[in-house]
Amino acid sequence: MNTLEIKSLDMDARGVGHLQNEDGSQGKVVFVEGALPGELVEFNPYKKKPSWEVATLGTIHRASSQRVEPKCEFFGTCGGCSMQHLQADAQVAMKQRVLEDNLWHIGKVKAETMLRPIYGPTWGYRYRARLSVRHVIKKGMVLVGFHEKRSRYVANMETCQILPPHVSAMLMPLRDLIASLSIVEQLPQIELAIGEGATVMVLRIMAPLTADDEVKLKAFADQHQVQWWLQTKGPDSAEPYYPAQSDLHYLLPEFGIKMPFKPTDFTQVNHQINRVLVARALRLLDVQKDERIADLFCGLGNFTLPIATLAREVVGIEGSTALTERSLENARLNGLSDKTSFSTRNLFEVTADDLIALGKFDRFLVDPPRDGAMALCQALADLSQRAPEIRPKRLVYVSCSPSTLARDAGILVTAAGYRLSYAGVVNMFPHTSHVESMAVFDLVD
Repeated sequence: MNTLEIKSLDMDARGVGHLQNEDGSQGKVVFVEGALPGELVEFNPYKKKPSWEVATLGTIHRASSQRVEPKCEFFGTCGGCSMQHLQADAQVAMKQRVLEDNLWHIGKVKAETMLRPIYGPTWGYRYRARLSVRHVIKKGMVLVGFHEKRSRYVANMETCQILPPHVSAMLMPLRDLIASLSIVEQLPQIELAIGEGATVMVLRIMAPLTADDEVKLKAFADQHQVQWWLQTKGPDSAEPYYPAQSDLHYLLPEFGIKMPFKPTDFTQVNHQINRVLVARALRLLDVQKDERIADLFCGLGNFTLPIATLAREVVGIEGSTALTERSLENARLNGLSDKTSFSTRNLFEVTADDLIALGKFDRFLVDPPRDGAMALCQALADLSQRAPEIRPKRLVYVSCSPSTLARDAGILVTAAGYRLSYAGVVNMFPHTSHVESMAVFDLVD
């Protein structure tokens, strides 16, 4: 059995240590799942390369003071969480270090001020989830839940501590329901979406329901207060089934915003943290009432509509016509259509010419997907040479990937004429290694 001292955590929440060569020098790096910094552990390698190994955790000879007992009995098997063994505040500190390390090692930049992390409830927070379904004939059961770690198999989870309690309590009855359906072999996935007072489950079905199936689904919906949607093909094919109507929405009460959404739409999984995120982003954006603002990668208008309550004009830009149309509907619902407009553009291919055509904006709010906003940052760098007066004086960048944020920050600071004023993490996904963050860039005087 091999013994190793753990020095740090990587971005997948694995303990990192180094073997020693025979001459005493530092050898290959080892990533140990479930190990924490400061621990002395035994490990069992299951993947070896010339310069690194990945291993499972064996005996812990010296435990970290930050190690805690996981709340979920399925932790370690289920792949939904990776950090339940680490104190919640230590998880946030680790994510802050990941952000700082990425900014420096990838972007070669440091924030002038690190923001206080945004964090909140650590259990029952996940209002969106994609649950896999598998009929395991050999075991005579249906499994519903997240995949096992490093596996295509569905974890045999009977409860889930990160799902809201009423959904966790529904997992076993849900198993029994699906097992009783005629299409048990043609139902691979359930999309969960929870709003204010509404719980929707989208069944991905690959065969039509029978009359008996319909009776059972309706009875389950009535008993557990859920609404079924059916999806026969891609996400756009999802339609309400029973009850036929529901009011699926979330609220941003600080701005008086009601945001309707479909269960297949992208929305933040953690509604409480989203409220804090939007509020801080707008405080940092520092919108003035006479200003024109651009919200890039605007989605359904999560930031656009709150900005519209403060600014003279806000333009939301997104790559999907369906999303920009839905954003416009939400603006009308909230009485903000006179201050908002929406445009469909491929922001992954935006150029300086495109930004010039859009006209002068005072500030940008940027909330890209995991791939980041490299084209936009390069376009701003080009503007610094061609039309520097067009550049916004402040840019708030909300990120779901510290590595692409760091890459883009490097472009903004070294080539576009900005400085990195603030940066900080947002713990949107407690007990996972997922790092969300926010950064503020100001034009250099």
